[in-house]
Amino acid sequence: MASLKTLLTSIGLGAGIMYFFDPSRGDRRRAMVRDRFTRMRNEVDNAIMVGVDDLRNRTRGVLAEGMAMLSTEESPDWIVEERVRAELGRLVSHPRALEVSVNNGTVTLSGPVLQHEADYLLKKIARVREVKSVENHLQIHAEPGDVPGLQGGPSTGRMRPEWQQENWSPSMRLLSGMGGSMLALYGMFRRGLVGSLFSLAGLGLAARGVLNLDLRSMLGMKSAPRLAVNINKAININAPVEDIYKFWSNFENFPRFMAHVKEVRSLGENKSHWKVAGPAGFTAEWDAVMTRNIPNQEIAWESIEDSEVKTSGRVHFRENARGGTRVTVHLNYTPPAGAVGHAAAMLFGADPKSAMDEDLARLKSLFETGKTTVQGREVTGEELGGAESGAAA
Repeated sequence: MASLKTLLTSIGLGAGIMYFFDPSRGDRRRAMVRDRFTRMRNEVDNAIMVGVDDLRNRTRGVLAEGMAMLSTEESPDWIVEERVRAELGRLVSHPRALEVSVNNGTVTLSGPVLQHEADYLLKKIARVREVKSVENHLQIHAEPGDVPGLQGGPSTGRMRPEWQQENWSPSMRLLSGMGGSMLALYGMFRRGLVGSLFSLAGLGLAARGVLNLDLRSMLGMKSAPRLAVNINKAININAPVEDIYKFWSNFENFPRFMAHVKEVRSLGENKSHWKVAGPAGFTAEWDAVMTRNIPNQEIAWESIEDSEVKTSGRVHFRENARGGTRVTVHLNYTPPAGAVGHAAAMLFGADPKSAMDEDLARLKSLFETGKTTVQGREVTGEELGGAESGAAA
């Protein structure tokens, strides 16, 4: 087991040395990594400043609340009303549907509310500081139905504590990052199985604060639009809509202007197999299906279920005022290992947004000048039926 671990470590170190000290591309790769680290350092500095400010403001709020609790002077009704309104967003899913009034410490609640939220709401409002009693004028509904005030937004009932929420506040993220780092450091000194567990837990807690994603999202086990890498780009190309659409609708043309796409192979029935180069020689493959195809207007596709990479894309073609075409690309994907995988890819210089800028520039060159260069190989419009007429335009 030890010899296998040594072998794998040696292979990893060797691959890293070859990647970063390659005679032709090593300088550029090392520079890109240095730039990434500089950018990450600046982002961490900004995040710490925001977290400190948020923590300071929260501390002041807690101190002010504590001082008010020690005071024997009663607050006016409008302050009690604001306290009640501040609590509504934590207690019900549609707080704006409720009306609140306060008279000598007696709170009157009216408006529509879901049945499973009503009792919890009344109990919590009765505990708000300086609330003497609560009058219930609520209109209770088992389901939202056609009630205007209960339409839209999630109807999930009471708000979860912040540590259970998907998005954490800046101060929560700061404390999580600091606490996780200290826990990981303690685990390194502790060693053994217990030390490893402490280190693993600390790294997970620190990553939770830095990335602001739950564990399943960080590891790519959960897919959602917010968790994906979203790319939105647009470019004007001096060529007819018909030519660009014809070229783009054949996915096998993608490797001819997209540097990281090694191969796209048609599987028939609007399906295709994709092979894309990742950082440090990693290659990802998946199957996709075309979901929408409106000639000369729009093409959309997405990876099939259980693909290694979850991705979808959409491109619009619109004729512009000067007779050319405006190409708008919307692309999102969740890489293997989720946000952790994406962070590793960014560290090695695989920035998909910058890559898309370069790809679209090559596409523009191919149509407007009749040639472009991708991965050191020249591609001309003459060898591509879809770009030939565009290059001549």
